[in-house]
Amino acid sequence: MTPELQKAWDALRAHHKDVADRRIETLFEGDRAAAFSAQTEELKLDYAKTNLDAEGVQLLLDLARAADLEGRRAAMFSGAPINETEGRAVLHTALRNIDGGPVTVDGQDVMGEVRDTLARMEAFANSVRDGSFTGQGGRITDVINIGIGGSDLGPAMGTLALAPYHDGPRCHFVSNVDPADIAQVLEVCDPETTLVIVASKTFTTIETMTNARTAKAWMSERVSDPAAQFAALSTAEDKTAAFGIDPARVFGFADWVGGRYSMWGPIGLSLMIAVGPRAFRAFLDGGAQMDRHFQAAEGTDNLPLMLALVGIWHNQICGYATRAVLPYDNNLSRLPAYLQQLEMESNGKGVSMDGADLTLHSGPVVWGEPGTNGQHAFYQLIHQGTRVIPCEFLVAARGHRDELHHQHQLLVANCLAQSEALMTGRDLDAARAKVADRFEGDELERQAKHRVFPGNRPSVTLAYPQLTPFRLGQIIALYEHRVFVEGVILGINSFDQWGVELGKELATALQPIVEGADASGKDGSTAGLVGFLRDRGL
Repeated sequence: MTPELQKAWDALRAHHKDVADRRIETLFEGDRAAAFSAQTEELKLDYAKTNLDAEGVQLLLDLARAADLEGRRAAMFSGAPINETEGRAVLHTALRNIDGGPVTVDGQDVMGEVRDTLARMEAFANSVRDGSFTGQGGRITDVINIGIGGSDLGPAMGTLALAPYHDGPRCHFVSNVDPADIAQVLEVCDPETTLVIVASKTFTTIETMTNARTAKAWMSERVSDPAAQFAALSTAEDKTAAFGIDPARVFGFADWVGGRYSMWGPIGLSLMIAVGPRAFRAFLDGGAQMDRHFQAAEGTDNLPLMLALVGIWHNQICGYATRAVLPYDNNLSRLPAYLQQLEMESNGKGVSMDGADLTLHSGPVVWGEPGTNGQHAFYQLIHQGTRVIPCEFLVAARGHRDELHHQHQLLVANCLAQSEALMTGRDLDAARAKVADRFEGDELERQAKHRVFPGNRPSVTLAYPQLTPFRLGQIIALYEHRVFVEGVILGINSFDQWGVELGKELATALQPIVEGADASGKDGSTAGLVGFLRDRGL
């Protein structure tokens, strides 16, 4: 860590020590709501309900400057290999730069390849949607996307998010190697009218390929040439050919696209089939708009920057270890799970870029559920638990069912009420007044204390007119750039994922033991569990 960066961290810690005990609502003097918010293309980020003041924001901006955020951002968009442990560029942004200028990697403009692949995807999606590509029993009625991690979470989240725009075949997603996952999907599909998309860059991912073989065997019971109803999202053309998939239905992507950043390209094929190429292009346009905003907007006007700096303030400065993502938009039900991978796989690191141990905590635990369901589940802990959990609310002005707009208004009222309640809370006097007509004396005190809300709990709110394909693109790109900013400030590589490797290696070694080989070389716990499960039918 450079002396300038250390000085910036120290200044933030000192400032936090001075302001840690004040209450958020006391900061609402003047037009705080306008000063502590940012907006671009009808997407508004409000972070006024946090304990940040003007000095704290300036110190956070100083921290970003000391970390050379501008230089790292320019390096990423220029195609420099900022994924240093793998020697790769990080250019998922190129996948949505469809109407933009050249993007170079190793001196070569990659946009021709990107546009060609998109055109191939669109032609295939249209052929599935209009019935010119058929199954061996007729028009395609169902699409099964088989993948895991970034090859599943992105398109699964996006397909649900854009459900009001579906006008293509039904889309299903299989990721878990647990046979229950694929069995439940196959039960509702017809093998003669189903298209299977296998999403694996290397075409070796064990969970994905196990499920792919299961799907192929299922289809072969009714279809003479099952591979004719398969497509692949992969760069391993030799392996896809060996599986029997026609090269015309193989869509590859470069190694400068990381898995959890890949839904903008071929991994998004299932989403494109569901909503159509035009809506998919609108999704890309939303992401591209956020890219331009991230590069051009200055200081507090920059949404990804400010969302990231608020996250740094809460996690690394205030010590809040988790972050709840709470979309008051049921179509965003899978967004928290998507962001779990995006943020925790990206910034869940223990060493800095140069290999030195981190001297501060890395990314937070990210979790959440849609409102209002969560209010009847875990909000009790958020409001009255002993740990502070910063919350991120997402809410639209309008839903997609105008005839039920009154219900949407109730949804919005709940969202805004939760952020207000987290901030203001309810003190003991107010709690006493609430139950004074039913209790008195010591019992009044006891009952009142159960109804106290500490308040002073921070939240941010992301508001937008309606969840459209363009808006979804903005939101996902916003969170991608937020992860990038936090990673730069922490000095880590947000674009590798070595932490997932060890478990995969051990699973490969354990499989023969699970299938009956000698377990004596394993630790007593593992060997004992294998024995227990074998005795009970493993």
